[in-house]
Amino acid sequence: MFQLHEKINRGGIYIIAEMSANHAGKLERAMAIVEAAKEAGADCLKIQTYTADTITIDCDAPCFQIHGGLWDGYNLHDLYMEAFTPWEWQPRIKEYCEKLGLDFLSTPFDSTAVDFLSGMNCEAYKVASFELVDIPLIEYAARLGKTMIISCGMGTKEEIQDALKACHRVGNDDVVLLKCCSEYPTNPENLNLATLTDMQAFGVPLGLSDHSMGYIADVMAVAQGACVIEKHFCLSRQEKSQDSAFSMEPAEFKAMVDAVQKAALMRGKVQYGPTEAEAEEYKCRRSLFAVQDIPAGTILTNENVRSIRPYDGLPPKYLPQVLGKTAKVDIAFGTPLSWELVE
Repeated sequence: MFQLHEKINRGGIYIIAEMSANHAGKLERAMAIVEAAKEAGADCLKIQTYTADTITIDCDAPCFQIHGGLWDGYNLHDLYMEAFTPWEWQPRIKEYCEKLGLDFLSTPFDSTAVDFLSGMNCEAYKVASFELVDIPLIEYAARLGKTMIISCGMGTKEEIQDALKACHRVGNDDVVLLKCCSEYPTNPENLNLATLTDMQAFGVPLGLSDHSMGYIADVMAVAQGACVIEKHFCLSRQEKSQDSAFSMEPAEFKAMVDAVQKAALMRGKVQYGPTEAEAEEYKCRRSLFAVQDIPAGTILTNENVRSIRPYDGLPPKYLPQVLGKTAKVDIAFGTPLSWELVE
């Protein structure tokens, strides 16, 4: 059973470890990444389901060339030929995830990938930021009725709304939106995490697909209501792949998991007034006390009545009303004031 909703309904943070190209073409490394992700505290292991020919075409036209960034100089087809996860591996990876108690998730990039993953009985589908605008693909996956996790990198409000409407049109309301910046790695000034608060208007669970280094962004996202965190995961950045430069190593990932779960606990719920943990301290609030012996008939003044700790007397806001009144009875030093004691 896909554990996302169970986890977030308990107030936890659902953590996705993105393998992507970090297997570097070796199945044994892919399996080692699954093991390491489980040990580091991930709830889910994510891969991508495409081939170079299902995601692009083999063309040398200028628009198919990458300029700048990590993949500068690559032709798109060549990049995806190196980075893809062989489809024959994927049932084995899913089976191993399930054996270890990890959810399995993949991003399909065309209808054949959706069909392939459906044949594997996948319980959720991830839509990548670049495919946010591929409404036919989103509808095709969403009509299966499974959880749709949609990254919103580069997306306008209208484009995000279009993707949501596509899911709703085919009867699927089980959608999670992930704030994302499609810069690899993402510079802190480009994260714009304040967008998460605005995204609450979409009325669905929110998360962060994070390509920044470290985990400050993830803690901040959780503080703003994110309940899903996705991070690229590798065994070591020294083992080079197309995605290793912006991926987390196991120890870093584990520290991130601990930090975001603590952030979720700290975020808590809307709370006014004392918590149960504050009950004893609540008694030390200030209130009005007799600070001298006050014989019956004596006028109450700033000399014989003060606001002090603890909280057994009248709240301090009533001091102006108490001053000038007369003691009904003898009031001993250290007595908390009540309305019954004054005229």
